[in-house]
Amino acid sequence: MQSSNTLENPAVHLPPKRRRHSYKAQIAVVGLLLVLAALTAWLSTRTHIVDLATEQQLSDSGLLQDWAEGAVIVMIRHAERCDSAPGPCLDDPSGITVSGSQAATRVGQGLHELSLDTADLYSSPKLRTRQTAHFILGQPVPNASWLERCDSRFAEEAIARKRPGHNLVLVTHNGCIDHFQRSLNVPGGERESGYASALFVSVASNGKARILGRLNEPDWQRVLATIGR
Repeated sequence: MQSSNTLENPAVHLPPKRRRHSYKAQIAVVGLLLVLAALTAWLSTRTHIVDLATEQQLSDSGLLQDWAEGAVIVMIRHAERCDSAPGPCLDDPSGITVSGSQAATRVGQGLHELSLDTADLYSSPKLRTRQTAHFILGQPVPNASWLERCDSRFAEEAIARKRPGHNLVLVTHNGCIDHFQRSLNVPGGERESGYASALFVSVASNGKARILGRLNEPDWQRVLATIGR
């Protein structure tokens, strides 16, 4: 008789070991859900770099309006280094290549199209950055030692020198730009800056910075028509 009851209602006599396994499975599922929630929250704090190479991306970024308002910091990595490239040097081996000077000139055409009338311009004292700044801007540019230190205070230093209503153009190094991006939680795989590439950052009146995107040197010619409209 007892055996019959067990078959008719097996849940009443569920073995304790099976109940324990079910409980552990529920705990595992809850734990997995918590991990996924934490990962999602962490990913939401990441800042991803937008490529400004197309008209749509350039428009969506708000760069043109922010630039017109003098609310932008642009950090430009120096052009191709002579000591790490096969091309002929411009002159001094510690400077940039001839090809690098031509690339810097193309970047300068784009910046002048944006307008540098209300821009403050600074360069790292290194020869490669000074040469790059010369070909980009076509005028003497003050040097600033903090633009070659590339430490954890770089972002703070840059924002502190941003004057209201004046864009700030900084010709600097990959390491310095990397530190700025770190301060805004850009993932490691997106922080590398190519030669003569430009990272645009909008700075609000309260000093809060927001990355607008990056424009690589070969893409300037593609967007010049958009800028000139």
